[in-house]
Amino acid sequence: MLKFLSKVKIEFNSLDPRTAACMEFLAQCSARKAKESNPACQLLVERHSADDRPPQISVTYVNGVEEVIDATSTPAQLIRQRILSRGQLLETEQMFREAGEQWPVLIPEQEVHQDFPGTKPKKAVEKSR
Repeated sequence: MLKFLSKVKIEFNSLDPRTAACMEFLAQCSARKAKESNPACQLLVERHSADDRPPQISVTYVNGVEEVIDATSTPAQLIRQRILSRGQLLETEQMFREAGEQWPVLIPEQEVHQDFPGTKPKKAVEKSR
């Protein structure tokens, strides 16, 4: 998961009961396997006291895009899945760029609706349900 990130910042109040996602995500980021996937990723933890700010997680992807996640309403597993999904998109983009291909890939409208050998036409699929 960390291989797609350059920085992770986890902010929470230790006494706030809403910190479960932050604590779980921190544990995932601190795991040996995660750290080995990207030793250069910065992991910052800010513990606040006596304030009512909601817990949040900020991640910066290797392409510089930053995302701030509300950790009160987002489970750690969903945060992890989101990072992995966006990371796969980054890998795909990099692969296309290295191959000298245009990104994003533009598919002509007529090809999107075209039938391909070995697939059922859309109408046949709908009738079989």
